[in-house]
Amino acid sequence: MKTIVLGYPRVGEKRELKKATEKYWKNDISEDDLSTITRQLREKSWRTQQNQGIDLISSNDFSLYDQVLDMCITLGCIPERFKNLGGLQQYFAMARGHQANGVDATAMEMTKWFDTNYHFIVPEFIKNQVFILNSEKIVNEIQEASELGISSKPVIIGPITFLLLGKEKEEGINRLELLDEVLPVYKQLILEIDKHGVDYLQIDEPILATDLTKEEQLVFARSYDYFSKINVDLKFILANYFDCYGKNLELALKLPVHVLHIDVVRCSLQLNDILDANLLGDKILSLGIVDGRNIWINDFEKSLALIEKAKSKLSINQIWIGTSCSLLHVPYNLELEENNTQLNSEVKQWLAFAKQKLQEISVLKQLVINKKNDAVVSLFVKNKKANESRKVSALIHNNIVKRRVDKLTLADSERVSQFSMRQVLQRKELRLPLFPTTTIGSFPQTKEVRKTRAKFKKGEISQEEYDAFIQKETEETIRFQEEVDLDVLVHGEFERNDMVEYFGEQLEGFVFTKFGWVQSYGTRCVKPPIIFGDVSRPKPMTVKWSAYAQSITKKHVKGMLTGPVTILQWSFVRNDQARSVTCNQIALAIRDEVIDLENAGVKIIQIDEPALREGLPLRKEDWEAYLHWAVNAFKISASAVKDETQIHTHMCYAEFNDIIESIAHMDADVITIETSRSEMELLKAFVDFKYPNEIGPGVYDIHSPRVPSQEEMEYLLDKASSLFPDGNIWVNPDCGLKTRDWPETKTALKNLVQSANRMREKVSYVA
Repeated sequence: MKTIVLGYPRVGEKRELKKATEKYWKNDISEDDLSTITRQLREKSWRTQQNQGIDLISSNDFSLYDQVLDMCITLGCIPERFKNLGGLQQYFAMARGHQANGVDATAMEMTKWFDTNYHFIVPEFIKNQVFILNSEKIVNEIQEASELGISSKPVIIGPITFLLLGKEKEEGINRLELLDEVLPVYKQLILEIDKHGVDYLQIDEPILATDLTKEEQLVFARSYDYFSKINVDLKFILANYFDCYGKNLELALKLPVHVLHIDVVRCSLQLNDILDANLLGDKILSLGIVDGRNIWINDFEKSLALIEKAKSKLSINQIWIGTSCSLLHVPYNLELEENNTQLNSEVKQWLAFAKQKLQEISVLKQLVINKKNDAVVSLFVKNKKANESRKVSALIHNNIVKRRVDKLTLADSERVSQFSMRQVLQRKELRLPLFPTTTIGSFPQTKEVRKTRAKFKKGEISQEEYDAFIQKETEETIRFQEEVDLDVLVHGEFERNDMVEYFGEQLEGFVFTKFGWVQSYGTRCVKPPIIFGDVSRPKPMTVKWSAYAQSITKKHVKGMLTGPVTILQWSFVRNDQARSVTCNQIALAIRDEVIDLENAGVKIIQIDEPALREGLPLRKEDWEAYLHWAVNAFKISASAVKDETQIHTHMCYAEFNDIIESIAHMDADVITIETSRSEMELLKAFVDFKYPNEIGPGVYDIHSPRVPSQEEMEYLLDKASSLFPDGNIWVNPDCGLKTRDWPETKTALKNLVQSANRMREKVSYVA
């Protein structure tokens, strides 16, 4: 029996990779410095896994930005606009855009990695697409590990997942038609990897967790038949995760691979299906039995039952145990939380981060092959006691919250009037011009902002000193927005660390980490709150600063909230009750906040739900149930206000076609969405559906440092104007401006306002 880890976190225990990369972008360190730091991070990850007894340790799971972007580089799938750049400059330009030395290249699209909060760079395909092998990164990491005495297991993204996650950028091509072009490059890569003496190659095909067409299943079979004929000693591990194989199970079982990995955390029942099908033959079955997506301790008793079930049909040599998916999605090490007063010791005993999950895998192996070892048995007993204590803990349950959820009715999720009536009242109340301009919420959080917040948290400055600083930053931001003549202002969110963490810190039922960092995209890391119990709001969370901002300007200031589905999705959620119940608890807390904002005189309230699409199950048969409770939770949070109060929501980096009807059912008065990277392509779903409410298609990509011109934004607005009534269009960036610098933000927003003014002139001229 071998132990396997599909991938390991890469940002570093204390975000060393993030800090180094951002210094590199600012020319504060050299490429050699960055290379040294990344090599140290990889060595530490490999040594950690080696020391915990992991048999199959991954290489090429490390990335400077994103593993799909890395695969684009490996396969030479590089869009033409980046061809004049090279090396790391080209790599980061593909992810972030580039605007220097006469080159102005927009970034590639970015969207969610299946149903996670991790974002990947979307491959671009054109007619006569050419693929050219660049195996340097993969080979270098194999050699690095080998020099440390580790025979690694390289990880690559499989051809069908790579093609199906990409986008055709020209008419008349089909992604799958590129298979014959890309397979020979995969063959070259496999031959190159084989030269370096590794035993196994992990090929990730998580697309197998989705509904595949017959054509897609056929090309899967063709691709792996092609691989099986390559003359190498390498053994192939086919890895699927995030859900069952489902209707793709027979296909997967028949593929000529040596090891089949399954996610038995998300779908334990598929183990029965595989064993009953009796089609595994002499393949090894890799059981993803330790959760790579959440932070709760493994239940050894349940895991051992699954392993014993596999042993009833398979030899011990045919069974591996490991993580359900890459540990990319969980924090590094619970040991770092030793002095964390926010993390209750009772809750802490229920948690396992990446390093602890390695220990769980090793203990499970020992429990299978060395059952009578006293030390191992004591670990089993400790695990059982912790799991049982969680079930009965008084910390978890709040009967008042439970009763409030039980009493919810249909009326609690409906506005007083239909949108058409609300729109008339809101226009009269708000008196906004055509093409009203606004931002999504946050403004740049400078080093000074972050340092002051850190000082406050450490007790180095008083509440009064901190409030005075936030007040100054807020007023300066309001004055800037007035100066550039934005129509609807925001307070800037300088008091907030993260759009979910900030709210979780003020809600009951949450605990927090100091070093629980998880990569969201590139150098963007988040510290997801941990929802361990019933959720409630003890007091107002945002009213103070929203009301202050509104009091110092005659323009409307939006109240800024994070929606219940997004708080749920971007937290580590308790797994002892239905997610829908937890979501309704959060929705009621946000509902209370919305009412308080309205009572404080805030007439526009934005409830962000960028994670609604992310939470969609991978299989269509499960969509209806999820969308019903998710949309209803948003409506519970938003529906207690008067008709004159305008409710906004925001969504980004998602494909909307599949859920456009549900988005309409949310019944937000205004939705703002990310569309600039796709040049308004994502609007097609709203047009085809005849979306009735107001919409703000993002005209400014905030994840890129490049500053779009007024003409570029106007071009995008012209596209939107050809698709929607002018009276229903808002003008805004794609997302919040928190991660940007002030100089580029100021220039971009001035251009944004000018583009709106030009649109108004055009409408006036036509009229």
